[in-house]
Amino acid sequence: MAEARVPLRVVHAAAPIRICDNGGWTDTWFAGHGEVCNIAVSPCVEVQARVHPVGALPERVVLDVASYGDRYAFDPRSSPGRHPLLEATIAEIGLPDDASVELGISSEVPAGCSTGTSASATVALIGALDALTPGRMTPHEVAYAAHRIEVERLGIQSGVQDQLCAAYGGINFIEITSYPHASVTQLCLPDALWQELEERLLLVFLGRAHVSSDVHDRVIAGLERDGDRSPHLEALRRAAREARDALNAADLSALGRAMVDNTDAQRRLHPDLVGEAAQTAIDVAAAHGVSGWKVNGAGGEGGSLTVLCDEVGAKQRLIGALRDADPLFRHVPIGLSRDGLRVWGS
Repeated sequence: MAEARVPLRVVHAAAPIRICDNGGWTDTWFAGHGEVCNIAVSPCVEVQARVHPVGALPERVVLDVASYGDRYAFDPRSSPGRHPLLEATIAEIGLPDDASVELGISSEVPAGCSTGTSASATVALIGALDALTPGRMTPHEVAYAAHRIEVERLGIQSGVQDQLCAAYGGINFIEITSYPHASVTQLCLPDALWQELEERLLLVFLGRAHVSSDVHDRVIAGLERDGDRSPHLEALRRAAREARDALNAADLSALGRAMVDNTDAQRRLHPDLVGEAAQTAIDVAAAHGVSGWKVNGAGGEGGSLTVLCDEVGAKQRLIGALRDADPLFRHVPIGLSRDGLRVWGS
């Protein structure tokens, strides 16, 4: 088979996902300006680009999306629409005129985990494709390109924090001065605090893919009506500042309180933003005396919850209790990621 030929070149790219996004919802067009404190973690979304001469593959692009068990060939000038975001990214960045490319995309994170995985996939794919041509995009340029593809090419509602976190990595305080323009300040934690935070954080997939329902449309309509001075948005911005200040002060108890405050602010936006499964997980976590919890992303049915355990040894006991409460709950092992987008190859 032509696809089995030895490639001329192989490029790898990886981008972390995002958890614990205090201030989420304020990085959007309807908020106008905002503040978000989020944390980049592994497992990363990984992309492998195997470069061949034109004509060596069935079409200019072969796309292999491992998480969906989907592999197909297409011409990027006529996107088939099976994975619109990935196909739009390929069309936006383009391929060298003399190359056809086999692109493998994989992630160990469950689909619909509400951890910015789609943004991470786009950032990693841009990084891999950018490496095929002279010059390199900066992390900010990669993040903005990923955001532009979602918003302008596909008409998707999207904030900017996920793309920035995937491009930069680390723990970030993101100030959205005037959507979509933002600045990123990376928090520098002592190694001991970094390790303690990593050991105490727990990511729980709620067993159901996150669904962007009409609840989100109603929330957006309400926020658009209230404007950027909405008290709900102000509460979310404040939670982002509280999280930043807690981390800078090495006060993980205060970080836990900021996470809870943010989740309560999400609930005030609309009660359904903290779904039934999330509330079950919160109740179990609270009964185990954890320091805090945060519904990841915009919230709603499904998705995931970040928990800050009170002590390192409590994590395994909580994982068992969550599994007993709902067999669909799944612990997703994570590690803090100092690196954002990484690109390497031969």
